[in-house]
Amino acid sequence: MSTAELRSWHRQPDLMKFPYAAVLREFHGVGKHFVSRELLDLLVSARSMLPTMRGPWPRVHTLVSFLDSALDKLENRYDYSTYLALSLLRLPGPDDPIEQAPFARSRCDRLTVALLADALAFELSAVDGRTALLPKMRPPVDLVTKRCKHGMRAIRPALARMSLDVGLASDDAADLARQACAAVQADMSFAEARAMDLSMLPVDTVHDEYLFLRILQTFETTFALLVVQLRGVIRALLDKEVDRATHFLRSSEAALRESAPLFSMLATMQVESFRTFRQFTDGASAIQSDNYKLVESLCRSPEPSRVGSSAYHSVPEVRIRVLAGQYTLDDAYHDACEAGDFAPEDLTLLGEAMKAFAQALLRWRQTHYRLAVRMLGSTPGTGYTEGTPYLDAARNIPVFDNVEVDNDSAKTP
Repeated sequence: MSTAELRSWHRQPDLMKFPYAAVLREFHGVGKHFVSRELLDLLVSARSMLPTMRGPWPRVHTLVSFLDSALDKLENRYDYSTYLALSLLRLPGPDDPIEQAPFARSRCDRLTVALLADALAFELSAVDGRTALLPKMRPPVDLVTKRCKHGMRAIRPALARMSLDVGLASDDAADLARQACAAVQADMSFAEARAMDLSMLPVDTVHDEYLFLRILQTFETTFALLVVQLRGVIRALLDKEVDRATHFLRSSEAALRESAPLFSMLATMQVESFRTFRQFTDGASAIQSDNYKLVESLCRSPEPSRVGSSAYHSVPEVRIRVLAGQYTLDDAYHDACEAGDFAPEDLTLLGEAMKAFAQALLRWRQTHYRLAVRMLGSTPGTGYTEGTPYLDAARNIPVFDNVEVDNDSAKTP
């Protein structure tokens, strides 16, 4: 039992020998919402020992982050970031040195392929009867095949950039997914593989929650990349480097386009399955996504009414940035147009790149809204919002003020 192994570890605590596997077995066996108080108390006690323990900082960070997610419900701080165990994924942050912006794409590519390959590997293991993990409400084989098809569409561009698509060849979606999973797993480091293991803490034992978690984590990776690249655009304009600014914008637009198949993959989730595990996710909602709100607020300053609403009160750190007068891409473009330091053709190229990015983001919102309507109907949101009416109101918020974008042209049929 995991409690026995944890008690044994308590007698001789060693950062390098924490019984992660045993703890995960317990969490996976019943779901985070149902883990025994005995086990949780032992984890609290383990965390109290950390200040006295020695070890490499990455190992300390991993255990601290794991316990942060594992104990969130017990400590009444359960939210979107702890549900997704985002601290374990080590996404790029809004305060990272701007000089790292050119490397963010490759960093996020590695995480994207790891997350999606792990999701596909779980689907294939379940359909092959090779795993007992999350056994409730297994999907039929044809649904798994659809997930493999959409998952490969989502993962293929990053695989190509990483040169991991060499030799992938099959007309069968499941076989192609098996090949991709093998290539990704062979390329992963120990730390990356451990992050995949520890960042899967579903609240219940319903099969489809695995897919749900991995796709949300992948979306967070995409928006973390956009934050870095939008900051890169703003810095490039301040440095009067239009080519670099348009490069980051085009890359951001591409990232949103490449994420589109994730919605198709998520749409294969069984509605009954989703509604079964969703009853245990109250308090965690995408309205709490710092990365999404950072993207929105880096594009243009949100209206005071939105800053004062639950949309931004749900992301207090982002709200502080906005209230402090965060400089936006819209500001930078306006200043560039007014300064007269850029050639007209450069401003035209920049405006076109901003428009293309805005249309991609509006399409993302529209697709998100339609999928939420299908899955949620009129059910209230889990972040204590009104659910789909909130998304309906937010989906047409302008991306920029100084670049005109036709919202209707961004809608997908």
